[in-house]
Amino acid sequence: MVSKMLFLKYLSLLVLTIQTTTLVMILRFSRISYTPNESHYISSTAIVLSECIKLVVSLLILALQSNCSSQKVLQLLNNEVVAKPRETAKLLVPALLYTIQNNLLFLALTNLDAATYQVTYQLKILTTALFSVFMLHKRLAVNQWLSLVLLTIGVTLVQWPQSPPESPSNKLDEMSEAMTGAEEPVGNRLLGVTAVLASCFSSGFSGVYFEKLVKYTSQSLWIRNTQMALFSVVIASIAMFLQDFDLIYANGFFQGYTSLTWIVVLLQAFGGLVVAIVMKYADNILKGFATSISIVLSTVCSVYLMADFYPTNSFLCGAFIVILANILYAC
Repeated sequence: MVSKMLFLKYLSLLVLTIQTTTLVMILRFSRISYTPNESHYISSTAIVLSECIKLVVSLLILALQSNCSSQKVLQLLNNEVVAKPRETAKLLVPALLYTIQNNLLFLALTNLDAATYQVTYQLKILTTALFSVFMLHKRLAVNQWLSLVLLTIGVTLVQWPQSPPESPSNKLDEMSEAMTGAEEPVGNRLLGVTAVLASCFSSGFSGVYFEKLVKYTSQSLWIRNTQMALFSVVIASIAMFLQDFDLIYANGFFQGYTSLTWIVVLLQAFGGLVVAIVMKYADNILKGFATSISIVLSTVCSVYLMADFYPTNSFLCGAFIVILANILYAC
């Protein structure tokens, strides 16, 4: 029994690491791996598809919990969603924030390399902790406050401007052009960092808000997920038409879609579900290790596979501090 639990814990570590790293790397690659003559997929359509899949998955799980009875599912939805509009409306806030967060994810990884994104995004630990203190009245231990200070220092160092050596940078540029068949896209770093920071605040507030709803109300987790998915599909669809109606009308909903785009959509849709299931067997310490390993893997992949990043001394120092803070917070 002990060996089985140990196996599940280490399997959870592996799955969390792969999930955390894969989504960021593949999404980043999907934003830069195209030539000027190719039609690029529209990120807002990918977000709508992933939200639709989340809704379908939530409904399927409710169906399984209702012994696959469509009548029971409809009755459950009527009793818990339609007949309780005030409770359902509470999910409008996190649904809106998650939709904004998904758009910010695409914006950030269009303008930032995966390594910088991964490290900077760890500021969500800081925002989540602060919102937990103010909204859930949680008390943080001394090591957690210390880790939040270290986290802030580490992310500041990662963003510290420093020119990398000329020759390795040129070599990476050549490798990137060889991989993508085009010149490396020049991203707006300030825009990318701003998108990550905004995403951290959105993630922190929406995560704590959703936790409060689940813990302090009688409705089940999957009813709440279904309510949020319903709002998310509507909000994401409205955002899609407001942002990209002309492009969609001119070239179609699925313009620029490749197998890589569909992988991004599925990872977006199932990522949260996978993490939720895995966290049943993993603890906070394992989650901290998984995130730390993911940062290292993202850095290695950005340098040697994506060839769109060269780590400076300040980045390496900052990344090490962020990893240390991540583990310290979980202990």
